[in-house]
Amino acid sequence: MKIPRRLLLQLAAGLAAFPARLARAEIYPARPVHVMVGYAPGGSADILARLIGQWLSERLGEQLVVENRPGAGTNIATEAVVHALPDGYTVLLVSAANFINATLYEKLPFNFIRDIAPVVGLTREPNVMVVHPSVPAKSVAQFIAYAQENPGKVTMASGGTGASSHVSGELFKMLTAVDMVHVPYRGAGPALTGLLGGQVQVYFSPMAAALEYVRAGKLRALAVTTTARSAALPEVPALREYVPDYEASQWYGIAAPGRTPADIVARLNNEINAAFDDAAMKSRFAAISGEPLSGSPEEFGRLMSDETEKWAKVVQFAGLKIE
Repeated sequence: MKIPRRLLLQLAAGLAAFPARLARAEIYPARPVHVMVGYAPGGSADILARLIGQWLSERLGEQLVVENRPGAGTNIATEAVVHALPDGYTVLLVSAANFINATLYEKLPFNFIRDIAPVVGLTREPNVMVVHPSVPAKSVAQFIAYAQENPGKVTMASGGTGASSHVSGELFKMLTAVDMVHVPYRGAGPALTGLLGGQVQVYFSPMAAALEYVRAGKLRALAVTTTARSAALPEVPALREYVPDYEASQWYGIAAPGRTPADIVARLNNEINAAFDDAAMKSRFAAISGEPLSGSPEEFGRLMSDETEKWAKVVQFAGLKIE
């Protein structure tokens, strides 16, 4: 019996789709999940990724493998996730750098908001405005007055052009109209070393990096950059107490490639949110100076959009561009 050509084509198409249907039908996850981190091992981002990775490994029954892919201001790791299969097996540790880079880099091979699917926010870490003890200002108000009396003479360190510490300082300049000279270093460690040595006068430092020097009296903390005071330095005011509308945080979260199925995003979201209800995990988040965020993918998506829009204004104000 001769089988009609149309029927043969239909059978062939069905067989071709069969493996894909099987893959889609498998219970997620069925193999290790890779978490791309755009920073070198040992920093806050890496520690956070490994912390949440250990939690998810236990909850999902599959290993979460942390892959450190530093370089190009986290763009290398981000691009790897953008181009990965949208199957939930490659995810990204999102940071504030992603929001800043959307405007800072002139030619990115991806659109962060369009090409990334938000999963959940993890933590928010404040920066802290610290000055060398030789700076006479004991408060933010006194520092603003000091900078206005010495235009173009106050030096501001950063961990590099476009880093969170840099744009935090540029936001301060934009909202206070003070003139400070930006001195970029190759990372947070060298920037702190420069401040401790008196080569620069002020630094909007990551909280975790500056804490021990503030507590030892080697640096003076004027304010934290979040909207409220930090439990790590409760006596230090929030910058917004002096500068209305100021807020600058190091945000972390998890995202997946665009077009990742909603059920996979929901599974990851639910399991990660469960960590914020666990007492042991809460204390571990607190140990790395992180304020837990949690929430829905939609809430994290709104945060991503809002932060990208906010930092675009600061980047444009400061005239920053990286090709």
